[in-house]
Amino acid sequence: MLYPWQNVNKIIYRKIWDTQKSIEAEENRALKKEELKEKIKKNSSLKMDKIQKTKFISIWIFIVPFIAINACLILITEFQWLFPDQEDIIHNTFPYFDGGASISRTVRPYPTWLIFKPAMFLTSFLLIKYWIYNKEIVQYFEKDHKYIKKFIFFGIASAIALTIHSIFLGIKFEYDLYKLFRRVIMLAFIIFEIVAQVYLVATLFSLKGKLNKFINQKVLKIKLFLVSILVVVAIISIPLITLPGNKFLKHALEWDYFLGIISFYLLTFFMWKNKK
Repeated sequence: MLYPWQNVNKIIYRKIWDTQKSIEAEENRALKKEELKEKIKKNSSLKMDKIQKTKFISIWIFIVPFIAINACLILITEFQWLFPDQEDIIHNTFPYFDGGASISRTVRPYPTWLIFKPAMFLTSFLLIKYWIYNKEIVQYFEKDHKYIKKFIFFGIASAIALTIHSIFLGIKFEYDLYKLFRRVIMLAFIIFEIVAQVYLVATLFSLKGKLNKFINQKVLKIKLFLVSILVVVAIISIPLITLPGNKFLKHALEWDYFLGIISFYLLTFFMWKNKK
């Protein structure tokens, strides 16, 4: 049976229209797929950028205070002629083992505070950046992780406490309240820092399945071990610190504990894998 030419035209136009719609739909799907790939690629690039920045900052958070405090120790024990007040000098000590001097006693006199204070200000700035970058990294994997607000709060609070401690270091006031204030600020720095480290390690462990291709799992376990040791030592040391006496043991503990805290950031450098 032959169709009238009007019907034939309608059928042809309909087929052409359907074909065009099919082509457009296919093009839209391809475009959306390409846009999704581009978005994933961009997010991955931003993620790796934050990770590399965290690696870079973490190694300097270890290097700056380590060099600064040990430079102050070398100056005050080996270059006594640099100190106007000879009562400030310290002889023949390696406080990590013998506890011959506290960190405060080492970095407080002139000219050692000229090294220590700028180094601590820089470290405080790097700490703030470090915790912000870690927050952003975690949010890439789990936007509303329950520990984000906790480690960012305690991390930044520790940096602020370190800044305040550095500002007042070397300022002499013979008031018991002022001395207590300095001790409280230093204690706050240690507590905030350890709590932030605990929450961050707990966060990374909860995401280790998603982070597997970005981190070295063995180093993460070492960080967990280190943080556990720091917490246990802090709890055991409370009676020792509060009781009178044991001065040399307290000083040695202070130096070694300081080394443990900054080693956390050295491990961060080795934990994150390099950009490929």
